[in-house]
Amino acid sequence: MTALAPTLQAFFTERLARQKNASPHTVAAYRDALRMLVQFAARRIGTAPARLQIEDVDAQLVGAFLDHLEHDRGNSARSRNSRLAAIHSLFGFAALRHPEHAALIARVLAIPAKRCDRAVVSFRTDEEIDALLTAPNTSRWLGRRDHTLLLVAVQTGLRVFELTALCCDDVHLGHGAHVRCLGKGRRQRCTPLNSQTVAALQAWIHERQGQPQDPLFPTSRGRALTRDAVAWLLTKHATTARTSCPSIGAKTITPHVLRHSTAMRLLHAGVDTSVIALWLGHEKTDTVQIYLHADLALKERALARTAPLQTTPGRYRPPDALLDFLEGL
Repeated sequence: MTALAPTLQAFFTERLARQKNASPHTVAAYRDALRMLVQFAARRIGTAPARLQIEDVDAQLVGAFLDHLEHDRGNSARSRNSRLAAIHSLFGFAALRHPEHAALIARVLAIPAKRCDRAVVSFRTDEEIDALLTAPNTSRWLGRRDHTLLLVAVQTGLRVFELTALCCDDVHLGHGAHVRCLGKGRRQRCTPLNSQTVAALQAWIHERQGQPQDPLFPTSRGRALTRDAVAWLLTKHATTARTSCPSIGAKTITPHVLRHSTAMRLLHAGVDTSVIALWLGHEKTDTVQIYLHADLALKERALARTAPLQTTPGRYRPPDALLDFLEGL
């Protein structure tokens, strides 16, 4: 019998921390996935998590855990695959330490990722973005903070964890104004700022009066905002923005939707996709292809160029609203 606990601990302390120097975000994601697996296995077997054996966590149990994620916890196939990736990484490490369990480990590693649908990315129009930016009450300190935060998010396209990790020293407002961040994969990048964002940041930093290493967008107690806090304030201001822009009420707005909106604005401005990939901090330019798929205006221009002979170029429009209604019945 081989205890699971020492292998699990060594996976985090040796493999992730010392050998791979994994980022805190990777460690946290693996921790959450493996903690859920251990808790599920302990309940299913009826023993304490620290007393679990490697033999207990076989392919059958891992498969039951993945089904539990989808059916009981309501996780998507994409989330299920992320949890499975963490399990595969753990068992790949265990294979080197415990060759006596090679057959069991091989069966776990053979569990495939589930295919999942790729939805078209969601983004907001310029009118909806403008309504969102004017929603915070700038007569209050929190409102001025939120307005500046949203403006930086929309203009730079930073990921939410990049946005919340910004310090006062990361903003440079002199010649060649830009914001510097440490992004995904430990890649540093600088994103230029336009005049509107520079003016807002100058006023905010003057009011903020923080030290270089203090968070740029703090809570009322001076701590850095969390991801949940940013998502909450975004939902709150989206609700306020409905009064001036009703279309925003029928759409979901998340921090990542603002990132998609930045990419679409750059694409509509004619910026090359390779530049957009650099702007957003993508490792591969192929990732930006999702925005081409979501750009209906680009497809309509292609449709106009490939119209059949003796056909008026452009998208089909019904001749009359009443006839369109009747034809749709």
